[in-house]
Amino acid sequence: MLIDLLRSRRSIRTFTERPVEREKLDVLIEAMLRAPTSKGGAPWEFVVVTERQTIALLAKAKPHGSAFLDGAPLVVVVCANPQRSDVWVEDAAIATLVVHLEALDLGLGSCWVQVRLRDHDGQRSAGEHIAEVVGLDPATVVEAMVAIGYPAAEKPGHPTSSLPYDKVSFEKHGNR
Repeated sequence: MLIDLLRSRRSIRTFTERPVEREKLDVLIEAMLRAPTSKGGAPWEFVVVTERQTIALLAKAKPHGSAFLDGAPLVVVVCANPQRSDVWVEDAAIATLVVHLEALDLGLGSCWVQVRLRDHDGQRSAGEHIAEVVGLDPATVVEAMVAIGYPAAEKPGHPTSSLPYDKVSFEKHGNR
């Protein structure tokens, strides 16, 4: 059940060197392409990266929060063309979540790197850096990256007691 998957999900930032098998990669790709999208517009695109040198460059996308990519055997760059949909951000975010959940379902770990609106350095954005590394056309922008691989260590899911139930209202905001 999906709730069991969600109960066990954790962000994984350290991976073994074991590569992700082609069969699992094919399932991940199918899952990404099945992600819900507004009006069936599918403004997203994905760049699947397994080359160590390219992953090392992607790991330098931001001053903070992307370095752990360097240890991942697989990185998925989630992109979109904003001209194709006014809700491209939402569509790309949904696809990113689908990648996470499918990775976990396949026995893999994952962690996302938020890219949109983040700096690479004083001259350009993290998205521009990534676009150059993976050869995106100028109309396509990067939403996020997802590191995927076999976890180096097991991490238990978050306990139910840690969930912020105070963020849930019934019928009207504030009705707890």
